[in-house]
Amino acid sequence: MCGITGWVDWERDLRNEHAAIASMTSSLHRRGPDAEGIWTSRTTALGHRRLAVIDVHGGVQPMHLQTPQGRHIVLIYTGETYNYRELRGQLQHLGHEFRTRSDTEVVLHAYLQWGPSCVEHMVGMFAFAVWDSNSDELLLVRDRLGIKPLYYYPYANGLLFGSEPKALLANPNFTAEVTPEGLLQLFYEWVRPPGLTPMKGLHELPPGHYARITRQGIRLTRYWQLTSTPHTDTPAATIARTRGLLSEAVAGQLTADVPLCALLSGGVDSSAIAALATGRLPNPSSSALATYALDFEDQDSTLLRPSRDAPAAAKVAAHLGTAHTTLTLDPGDLHGAESEALHARDLPTMAGFDASLYLLFHRVRRNHTVALSGEAADEVFGGYPWYHNRPPDMPRSFPWLPNSWRMADCLNEPLQRALKPREAELDWFSQALNEVPQLTGEPPEEAAARALRHIDLTWSMPVLLDRKDRMSMATGLEVRVPFCDHRLVEYVWNVPWSIKSALGQPKALLRSAVSDLLPADIVARQKSAYPVHSTRTDQQQRAAKLKTLLHDPESPLRDILDPEATWKTVNHPELGPQAITPAQRIARLLSIDSWMRQYNVSITS
Repeated sequence: MCGITGWVDWERDLRNEHAAIASMTSSLHRRGPDAEGIWTSRTTALGHRRLAVIDVHGGVQPMHLQTPQGRHIVLIYTGETYNYRELRGQLQHLGHEFRTRSDTEVVLHAYLQWGPSCVEHMVGMFAFAVWDSNSDELLLVRDRLGIKPLYYYPYANGLLFGSEPKALLANPNFTAEVTPEGLLQLFYEWVRPPGLTPMKGLHELPPGHYARITRQGIRLTRYWQLTSTPHTDTPAATIARTRGLLSEAVAGQLTADVPLCALLSGGVDSSAIAALATGRLPNPSSSALATYALDFEDQDSTLLRPSRDAPAAAKVAAHLGTAHTTLTLDPGDLHGAESEALHARDLPTMAGFDASLYLLFHRVRRNHTVALSGEAADEVFGGYPWYHNRPPDMPRSFPWLPNSWRMADCLNEPLQRALKPREAELDWFSQALNEVPQLTGEPPEEAAARALRHIDLTWSMPVLLDRKDRMSMATGLEVRVPFCDHRLVEYVWNVPWSIKSALGQPKALLRSAVSDLLPADIVARQKSAYPVHSTRTDQQQRAAKLKTLLHDPESPLRDILDPEATWKTVNHPELGPQAITPAQRIARLLSIDSWMRQYNVSITS
């Protein structure tokens, strides 16, 4: 895993802009602590920060390829191509010669062979940029599910891009501004309109897309999307196929020339990944698989967290024989980490959700460079409560939002009139529904479940994948997500809901597929949401800080929020499906304030 950034300008000579591209590149040093590389030409500058995972001594970037015909191709790449060995053999058969063992060189030759369609041959998580002198063109590519981020900012004569907004902010051509519409996005932290960001002019390359940048402009192409087809496998065959695809995904993601571990919460998702990884590490003489869990002191049970993770994780670790570590946090530990999370995101944080994950990854990174995660199983297999507690008809908005309140209710009356938050939300939801690939003749309940899963995969899962990427890469840790293997996702997508939720059991298909690997009570364990915790003292301190900010003439919040509506919203008794407590709502507002101050964000038209 690495950090990439670059700059194309058709008017100025970028060979004279070394200081700017160096600043953009160095801003990503946490993503790539092992090495740095920069390449410039008259119109193009590319920067790379490396986290060495495969072929530690080879794979240096930017990586160049010069053909006998004088064609010059330059690649910067982040992520992993898990099938790079198979692709390497295929390309060698086609006449390509290799100098390194790295997957980076395989991607470079794949582009030479197939052009932009090379991405259709790749299995993995990745974002990369290719400069091709033959076409005088920059190609930007992002993986199918959006596991790896890639941002870009077009302007009159060129374009900036990078793995994180901070790389673009290091260039004088881009400043942090927020339009009123972007401001609205800040108050919908759990809804991610594909391709959009709160910052003016800053785009995120959508998952499953590539962009071709030439003097004539930018052209986006969607190279992958889910398609709906009838499922013909029997339930037994479906279970076996799911097990095979998941096993193949985990096996492919164990390749690394650096220490690898697994995150283990004790739920069926992460436990399945750990079980499939155990005993399959590439080096048979290596020690037991290391696993890590997170816990809080005095963690109380809640509706979404009916049981603590740590005891369940310890039971799974003992069953599998892993070398297990539990990181136990005190809620007070989170305050210092929240500033680290803000710097990692370059956007307002999810407070304790982000901070605790950052601390877990920071601890893991002491001994390991790569970690396997059970992230995305709920989206792929339909594990959230709204799949099972919903009425027969489709919801009128995103089902993970509360019924009675929105954070946008805090906005003052002029902004409410101008932005019409509830109307904008319904427009987003309508857009999300229109993107669902329908299956002709599907029963209404199956169609509703399909729509909900597609909305989760495309509007909610990106929020969680982004959180995972930012918090892990801020510590120099690469986190892999086998449940996001596109072959698994494509197969499970078309499995009928009646099989996925057999006997009304959430994620019944996944549980059946791994039932022989884990203790029965772990296979049947009820979903317990990611742990987050705060004390009464913490809540009181945050409330006092918000009260001060609402009357602070220097606070950006003062001209945005309505104090009375704010207190009504943050103290609303309904927690909603995500169980967002008053303390977490206040923390979000405080984070918006901190972000706008620290990044000197201005609100513009």
